[in-house]
Amino acid sequence: MMKSIVSSKYLACLVGSIILNLLFIINIYVGGQWKLSWSSRAAIEAETVAAIYCSGHGRAYLDGLVVVGNKPVCDCNTCFTGPDCSQFIPHCTANADGGDPLFLEPFWMQHLASSALVVAGWHQMSYTYSGKSFFSEELAKVVRKVHASVGNAVTQNRFIIFGAGSTQVLSAAVFALSPENTSSPAKVVTSVPYYPVDKQQTQYFSSQKFKYEGDAYRWKNRSDCSITNMIEIVTSPNNPDGQLKKAIFHGPNVKTIYDHAYYWPHFTPIPAPSDEDVMVFTLSKLTGHAGTRLGWAVIKDETVFNRMMIHMQMNSMGVSKDAQLRAFKLLNVVLEEGTGIFDFAYQTLKSRWERLVQTVSLSNRFSLQENNPQYCTFYNKVRQLSPAYAWLKCEREEDKDCYAVLEAANIIGRQGNLFGVEDGYVRLSLVRTQDDFDILIERLHKLITEEDGDKTM
Repeated sequence: MMKSIVSSKYLACLVGSIILNLLFIINIYVGGQWKLSWSSRAAIEAETVAAIYCSGHGRAYLDGLVVVGNKPVCDCNTCFTGPDCSQFIPHCTANADGGDPLFLEPFWMQHLASSALVVAGWHQMSYTYSGKSFFSEELAKVVRKVHASVGNAVTQNRFIIFGAGSTQVLSAAVFALSPENTSSPAKVVTSVPYYPVDKQQTQYFSSQKFKYEGDAYRWKNRSDCSITNMIEIVTSPNNPDGQLKKAIFHGPNVKTIYDHAYYWPHFTPIPAPSDEDVMVFTLSKLTGHAGTRLGWAVIKDETVFNRMMIHMQMNSMGVSKDAQLRAFKLLNVVLEEGTGIFDFAYQTLKSRWERLVQTVSLSNRFSLQENNPQYCTFYNKVRQLSPAYAWLKCEREEDKDCYAVLEAANIIGRQGNLFGVEDGYVRLSLVRTQDDFDILIERLHKLITEEDGDKTM
């Protein structure tokens, strides 16, 4: 009898508990929507700022530097001004210099809900994850999934390390591949035209371990190369000309770093998964979020990985957890959308490249890099490059300073000498806002039209 009474009490408690939980769930979940508590204020702030009208030529930001009455104001695109960025500045300079990948902004405007984040003030306050690592294992898993879905890199049985953008990762790789005990520093080389930052940061951090030695081709036929410690940085696709490059040096004393920042289907055909010893990627060129400062390396050798880990710990105590969280969210959207971001980005850059080619083809004064079709495993077809940059050459002998020629026409690019070549070349960015690109085409067309006018006079 006593057992029956006890059992009945337990049953009553269980039923009561279930009822209370059901009432709690019903209370917080009404009409298919969660009732927000602590996150509601943050959500309202974010949506209020996102709704500020900037006429399509700018954006307002929650952390905007200029505010009126504590209300963020529009941050206008190049050549636009006014409270809502609706006023065009007629004689402004076309900015084709920087590599800000803002051409992807419209894609994320179409995916506001899936890409949004609300983070509690107590979120991940520790230096490390679970008291062990500076880097998120969950983020590493998502990175592997993205590479597998795209087919641009082998990540199985490889190590992954994160850094504050690909620049920090590249710097860590140079340190890790340098000899530990030697009286002669490793020679760091790149082949022209090379990415300027490779030279600049190697020179800045040069030490007893490594030293920048310039163009790789200058060392190719040197008899002492076989016994010299060499580190070759291969940027493929290349910045500035978009070409797929391979290492020049091979051998037991050669270490190679492949900078694959642009090795994604929206910039180039993907002929095969890259399977190099050290491969560097960056979120900025995949999703466009350059300001998040998140890059990573895929590494074969555990010793190299460990040395890079030590460098990261000594250099910056890891990477911002906020950056890792945002990258985790964005890369999951990339996976959820399938080919979505790549289709959008490829069509945008393909259209821009075709417009540029059509404009430049009207003149014999300028030329662009070759764009040879190649089979792409991602799209399962032969396709051309849709490069991030135009590598423009001034063909006239008198136009030795191509940068000055364009500057006189109100166009700012990046000088050829920064890439290790003569000043007859200029790099023009194709990844900035649509406004930037439209103004660039307008200025180029005007320059070419005036050139034709001079010929007929």
